[in-house]
Amino acid sequence: MAIYENIKLDKGLYSTGKGFTAELESVDPSENYKGTSLDGLDAFERQLKRFDIKVSGAGSDTIEKFFKTTDSAALFPEYVARAVKKGKEEADILPLIVAAKTQINGMDYRTIASVPTKAEKELKNVAEGAAIPETTVNVQSNLVKLKKRGRMLVASYEALRFQRLDLFTVMLKQIGAYIATTQLNDAVTVITDGDGNSNPAKATTVAKAGEITYQDLVNFWNGFDPYSLNTMIVSPDAAAKILVLPEMKDAVAGLNFHGTGKVVTPLGAKLLKSSAVASGKIIGLDKNYALEMVQAGGITTEYDKLIDRQLERAAITEISGFAKIFTDASKVLTV
Repeated sequence: MAIYENIKLDKGLYSTGKGFTAELESVDPSENYKGTSLDGLDAFERQLKRFDIKVSGAGSDTIEKFFKTTDSAALFPEYVARAVKKGKEEADILPLIVAAKTQINGMDYRTIASVPTKAEKELKNVAEGAAIPETTVNVQSNLVKLKKRGRMLVASYEALRFQRLDLFTVMLKQIGAYIATTQLNDAVTVITDGDGNSNPAKATTVAKAGEITYQDLVNFWNGFDPYSLNTMIVSPDAAAKILVLPEMKDAVAGLNFHGTGKVVTPLGAKLLKSSAVASGKIIGLDKNYALEMVQAGGITTEYDKLIDRQLERAAITEISGFAKIFTDASKVLTV
């Protein structure tokens, strides 16, 4: 009998801090299955196969299948967390604006920052024996503000026990989408207002209030030197004004928008429309240097409630925060 069929499953696998799948992998490494029919499955997916639980597709099982045995019930919180994570990833645009992602084990974190002067940004010729110009990196004075974002899953097991997992996954993915939207709101707030270390984004306005021209965008783009304006997060109303600019009627830009729904501005920056941005605001940033995301773990479920009480009420959460890296790498334009 294969190792994965003999593993005792219980909620203690969730309480070690490593994560459920990581604990399973430590006793049942995936590398042992290379070249077999189980190659490509991780330790959790092998356990689903062990108990013949199908979580997707037209032939997916019912929620009741997880609770046939005490061992298979221990798999349910991980299934919930993975479904929520998948929904978060599908709705998440943070990877398009975050320069670095930092995982921490506690709740206190200070990021680092470097605020070079104009002279320090220039790599001047250094004469023989002369001192090499310095770049100073400091620890920020204020902690990164971490916030717990999530939803309470409230359901009756009796009402859901015969529902297909494929449909229930859709419900869980929506929770992930809610978390992604809220975290984007947090990121936008930090970009515009700063992270508590006196570093709000520099704000400018268009030449004529309420209207935006191609010249306004060029001026905005030109203000990023030595950084690059490669990403724009735009409110829906401002996005509409940009899309009707004559320059956006360029054949290539138009074909790309009509064919993929993805907008690239005439300046080459990727345009991301989001209601997280206040009306009439355009956030521009160099995504390679502007923002750090800090996470204290990943998607967390109240595993004991999900196992012992079979749904009922259980919180699904993720703790994260954001910090500015280089202040001048992000700016705000008001239309």
